[in-house]
Amino acid sequence: MNYDLNQLSKTAPKTSTWAGLKKLIQLISHERRTLLFALFAILTNSTLNLLGPLIIGRTIDKYVQHKDFNGVIHNAILLLCMYIVALFTSYKQTTLMGGVGQRMLFTLRNSIFNKLQQLPVGFFNQNKAGDLISRVNNDTDKLNQFFSQSLMQFIGNISTMIGAGIFLLLIKVELGAAALSPALIILFLTIILSPWIKRKNAANLKSTGGLSGEIQESLNNFKVIIAFNRRDYFRKRFDTVNKENYQTAIGAGLANNVFVPVYGLFASIAQLIVLSFGIYLISVGQFSIGLLVSYLSYATNFYNPLRQLAALWTNFQLAMAGWDRIAQILQLESDLPLIEQGITDTNAGLLEFRHVHFSYDDSKEILHNVCFKLEQGKTYALVGPTGGGKTTTASLIARLYDASKGLVLLDGKDIRTYTAEERSLKIGFILQEPFLFSGTVKDNILYGNDLYKNHTNEQLEKVITDANLGSLLAIFENGLDTPVLSSGDSISLGQKQLIAFMRAVLRNPQILILDEATANIDTITEKLLSDILNKLPETTTRVIIAHRLNTIENADEIFFVNSGEVIRAGSLNDAMDLLLQGKRVS
Repeated sequence: MNYDLNQLSKTAPKTSTWAGLKKLIQLISHERRTLLFALFAILTNSTLNLLGPLIIGRTIDKYVQHKDFNGVIHNAILLLCMYIVALFTSYKQTTLMGGVGQRMLFTLRNSIFNKLQQLPVGFFNQNKAGDLISRVNNDTDKLNQFFSQSLMQFIGNISTMIGAGIFLLLIKVELGAAALSPALIILFLTIILSPWIKRKNAANLKSTGGLSGEIQESLNNFKVIIAFNRRDYFRKRFDTVNKENYQTAIGAGLANNVFVPVYGLFASIAQLIVLSFGIYLISVGQFSIGLLVSYLSYATNFYNPLRQLAALWTNFQLAMAGWDRIAQILQLESDLPLIEQGITDTNAGLLEFRHVHFSYDDSKEILHNVCFKLEQGKTYALVGPTGGGKTTTASLIARLYDASKGLVLLDGKDIRTYTAEERSLKIGFILQEPFLFSGTVKDNILYGNDLYKNHTNEQLEKVITDANLGSLLAIFENGLDTPVLSSGDSISLGQKQLIAFMRAVLRNPQILILDEATANIDTITEKLLSDILNKLPETTTRVIIAHRLNTIENADEIFFVNSGEVIRAGSLNDAMDLLLQGKRVS
């Protein structure tokens, strides 16, 4: 299955901005009550601000021109009270929406992270970690900024504009129509330019994700870069993605600010129209000075929000571009579905491959019509040349991938009928390059193992000793409290492998897969591991992938894996002959 987000973004059907907004609002549907309170506050604020110019105009005509200062003071006190209430409602809607934005950010990041946990290994093989981090951090923050800062301003400005437009038309229809005519041109330009703005912001977000991915990849491999003295290569690659990000940022910045001067120009034109037409109407006795002052205020209340909407609209387009990138992840489904349990085949053994075919993509088949059976308590070895399909076979045993065709049976049942939790309890997998979390040796040993999570150090040490793993724990200077960094700088690669080994063995799996698990450890420690493997419960089935033949000499059965086939190799000498032949052919 294609999980490449960059490719999917090119082939996916385009969704409208409003359709995307509708789906986004569904994520915060539980905030409906808070949103209604915030909406009430902003509408109250707009109403109070819109009543101000009308009261000022009437005050000029009724009180100022007739020198009635009591009326002026009375209306001034009324305006002061109105503006104080408006200040309170503005503050209230700001705090309410700030909370909505932060809770939405929390919910959205949880949703993305939970979705990432549901996706298979193939997804992470096709996408850079840095780009995913950018989507979780950067793109979600764009949405948070829009909801916490821009959404209610957006609604408030629109309500103010609508109210101001209504007052303009009610006071004088002809003058109102003239004042609003430039807004039609602005509306037309907004409709035309909005898709272009969204594309520019989407390109910038994509390049930001690419930049993050390049930095993350380069820093992870910085030791290799230094060892081979290829800082120039690092600089060249970084310079390329940095320039791309710079160019897309310039394009997005231009797009995001294109409306501001245009809206300002038409707002000024509208003011000139109102002033010229209003003076003419006053000269012919059809208008008053107070109403002209009110009219100019309403024209300002109409076009000033329009200027702010220019900036808010670009924020909205930026948020929608970020939402598109987030929605790409949320819409993905795992290609490792859980299916209903069928009939159990009691003759299948512990694990069986039945006519299994597999390819990572549709272009090349890695395994072709593979059939073999694993029995409980035996040790099996997978040997073959590099790239022959050994790790792929092991990955299918652990269901990191599903077969393209055929069946993989575990305890006589289709492996797809087991939940991830059930499968991980039955199958342990020690990778060639184990991943550890920052913490201690204890934290990493207990990762994913709820059985011992409440054990004290003393209790856990006894469990480790009873499992014949005490000699491995003794290698660490501070035992279970030995610090571990995710970068691996605090311990050696071999020690990381030992932690992974203890972590897998303590789960007491039915099948234990070791993919070159002894490749990074010395011969003495390798002997310790070999002894521990021999002392595992008799019910544990071992699957060993190794290039060093001494690690498989005691295997009950050897499989030779090459060119898409898995065949029984017979004796160790036969396996060596096949391995040599396979290397010569490759």
